[in-house]
Formats: sequence, structure tokens, C-alpha cells
Amino acid sequence: MPLTRDAPTFLAVMEANKGIIYKVANAYCRDPENRKDLIQEIVIQLWLGFPKYDEQFRITTWMYRIALNVSISFYRKENVREKINAPLRPDIMDLTEDIGTPEPDSDIGTLHRFIRELREFDRAIILLYLEENSQQEIAEILGITSTNVSTKISRIKEQLKQKFQALKS
Repeated sequence: MPLTRDAPTFLAVMEANKGIIYKVANAYCRDPENRKDLIQEIVIQLWLGFPKYDEQFRITTWMYRIALNVSISFYRKENVREKINAPLRPDIMDLTEDIGTPEPDSDIGTLHRFIRELREFDRAIILLYLEENSQQEIAEILGITSTNVSTKISRIKEQLKQKFQALKS
């Protein structure tokens, strides 16, 4: 059954799959205010791309692809902005507590930090892997081969393992 391309259908698709948007935005943006902007930009790009969605692919594959592309562009622009602007002390701007962030000293917090330190493309791969996407799904989303995904996942895991070992010793 073909997908109708109207606002109610779009909103239903977004509601059913909003976790994708939040997970990708959280992986690429630490600042809560900038994350809101990123989420908004992802939704706008999804809306603009909705009429062109190719139904031969799963809707989640299409959403991941757009969300990751928007996030990577946003991340690059944000890095340029950070280099230009003098940073403020974190305690000056920290007016609220980010509820969804793990404790920085916990293993999960450390893992999040290590993942944020990965290159953009590797971060996208591990995010999709941790979301239990198959290697074939990851390959489709990122436009690379399944074999390449397998190799990259193995290397990323080894890299993260080494970082944890270095931290423990």
C-alpha cells in the first residue's frame, strides 16, 4: 500500500519514529539548546524530503539517512562556530540540568564521551550499531557496503576497548 504524502501521514510517521531523531541529535550535539535547533532542522529536512521518499526502502532507513546527514552538517558548522567564538565557562551557562545525560564518571558516561570523540562517520556507524540495526541496514543508511560496515564496527569496538583499558590502567 503506497504511503500518502500529506501532513497527517507525515506527523504519524514522525510520532512513530521520533526516537531516531532524538538518538541521532543526542549523539551529535551536547548542548541542550543547540540540540533543539538540530532536532528542528532534522524535522524540517524530513518534511521537505517526504514527497521524495522512495518506498523501496524502509521509512526508518530514510529517516536515519536524513537525520545523520543533517547532524553531520550541523556538527561541522558548530565546530567552526566554536573556533571563532571565545567559549564561556560552563558554569556560567549551565542553568538547567540535562536529565537524559548519564553520570560522567560512570562507564556509560565514559562510553558516551568516547563515542563523541570518534570521527563523524564512525560515530554514525556505532550509533546505528548500538540501536541494533543490522549491518545491511547500516550499509543502506550510510551508502557503504555491508562488508565495510563489518570492518568498521570491528575497528571501532577495538578502539573503544583500548580507550577503556587505558583508562583502567
